[in-house]
This record gives sequence, structure tokens and C-alpha cells, in this order.
Amino acid sequence: MILSVHIADLGVRSVPGVLRGCPRPGDTPGLRSAHTTFTGAIAAGPPRLHPGRAALIATWEDDAALDGFLAESPLARRLADGWQVRLQPVRVSGRWSPMPVEAEPGAALDDEDGPVAVLTLGQLRWRRALPFLRANSRAAGRAEADPTLIASLALARPPRFVGTFSLWRSVSAMRRYAYGSARPEHRAVVDAHQAKPFHHEAAFVRCRPYAARGTWDGREPLPAAAATVPCIRAEQPRARPGASDTPRLPG
Repeated sequence: MILSVHIADLGVRSVPGVLRGCPRPGDTPGLRSAHTTFTGAIAAGPPRLHPGRAALIATWEDDAALDGFLAESPLARRLADGWQVRLQPVRVSGRWSPMPVEAEPGAALDDEDGPVAVLTLGQLRWRRALPFLRANSRAAGRAEADPTLIASLALARPPRFVGTFSLWRSVSAMRRYAYGSARPEHRAVVDAHQAKPFHHEAAFVRCRPYAARGTWDGREPLPAAAATVPCIRAEQPRARPGASDTPRLPG
């Protein structure tokens, strides 16, 4: 099982069509689940929407299934000018039933084993919406200021889905933000959720990004990280002389 995340700036008028065009497992070979979402910034203060940007998060049987989607789907073509990443789930905490995610048995990431991707998924309890937004704002402000955060995105699909996608330089960097005593804001959100849940159900998915293509806000976030963590490149096939060794997705 693999995950993919697709992020594209499409223009305000095009986003509703992408949201309605979410692929269905019965119609897409090898697709397990898929969700198209609005996007926003992870930052302190009220939620900030990216009105012309949409995202697709999906789970697949394998790389061949994703290859077929990228080659044949009209939705994939609409998202092709954005940024795409393939992810291997290595740890799953909790559960979000619309997107069951399984980690490979024995899969793990060492503390400095290159960049790590984190996906959070939740079904919001409306009565806990304001406490969630207040608590999340403090944690988001701390994340935005963290120099080890490579890139991040808020995800939402009314009426209840809320989530985040973030890239960190290493597992240890992500852990320092999430659980370190010097930066308690995120730990406070976790404690508040455990005491009185913000969500009907929620999941935290840690992944190894192993191939990416395109640009996100005009840059390629994973190759930038690979300049200081070479193991991202080491797992890719050797490039031809003179060819770029940047990880790429087919299609």
C-alpha cells in the first residue's frame, strides 16, 4: 500500500470541479480511497484559505496503480502542473475510517533517515470546533516558525473533514516540534484532544517520501532537503551521466 498527495494551483473557478471530480475506487483500478480537499496555510490566527489551490490525497495498492491513474485520469492531468509525492506509510496512530491506512510490517524511519512526511486526518466535532481552532492556532504558529519544517498545508472538506500535510527535515526534528518540552504547544493540543476529543475519529500517519515531481509555491521541497540529507537520492535509480538525480514521479 502507498499514499500519494497532489497539490495544484488551479484558479478559483476550477477548484469546485476538481473537488467534484474525486476518483472512486470502483472506477479506478488499484485505488483504495481518495479525497479532494480545499487547502489553506498552517499559521497562527484564523484559518487562511488558498482559494485557488486544491489537493488530492489517495491510497493505492501499489505504484503501478498510481502510474495508471497519472497516465489516464482527466483529474490527474488537471493536477499535473502542481506538485506530487509518493509516500510509504511507516507509522499509523488512531483511525480515520474514510481513509484506512496501513503501515508496512517492520517499516520504520531512523531519526535522521532523511525528510519525513506527516498527514493528520480528522472528523471534527462541531461542538469542539472553537476550542480546536484556538488550540490549533498556537501549535500552527510554532510549526510555521520552526526552521526544520520544509513545507506544510492545511486540508479541509466541509462539513467535517480537517487535516494537515507537512514535510520535516528528519524524524527527530518532527519529534522535537511535536513532543519536545521546549515547544509545548503541539503537546498541549494532543493533551486537550485526549482529555476531550476534538474529533469523532482522527489519525496520524508518518510516511517516507520516496519520489516527487513538480513544484510547490515555486520550489521543489524534497530536493532542497536532499541537499543536506543525501539518503533521499541514494534510494533512487542512478541517473544517466548529465541527467538530474532529483527524485521524480512517472507521468
